[in-house]
Amino acid sequence: MFLITTVLTSVTGFGFPNTKVTPGIVVGILSLIALAIAIFALYARHLNGVWRRTYVITAMLALYFNVFVLVVQLFEKVPAIHALAPTQTEAPFKIAQLLLLILSIAFITAAARKFRPALA
Repeated sequence: MFLITTVLTSVTGFGFPNTKVTPGIVVGILSLIALAIAIFALYARHLNGVWRRTYVITAMLALYFNVFVLVVQLFEKVPAIHALAPTQTEAPFKIAQLLLLILSIAFITAAARKFRPALA
């Protein structure tokens, strides 16, 4: 269910009128690519062999992209947070995104190690 709702979340972002490619569109496309691989690993390959690890990495990568966008939205829409980084080039925004990246790498690495292919 996580994969389907995440696909729907990513696809809805393309419904807004745009005249150019924005960073949000690029992140949405990357998320949909990761989700397509995860869906293939889950439903077509049934998490057999290397597809088990592929699934967990791509699913968590899609989650990272969603949280990345959440942080951007928080800095844009929440007045108290927006005041810390009004143009999103300031240190608080960069630190928040760096911490998210570090945590995501750590979680993805741990999950990939733990979610190994089943022994035959």
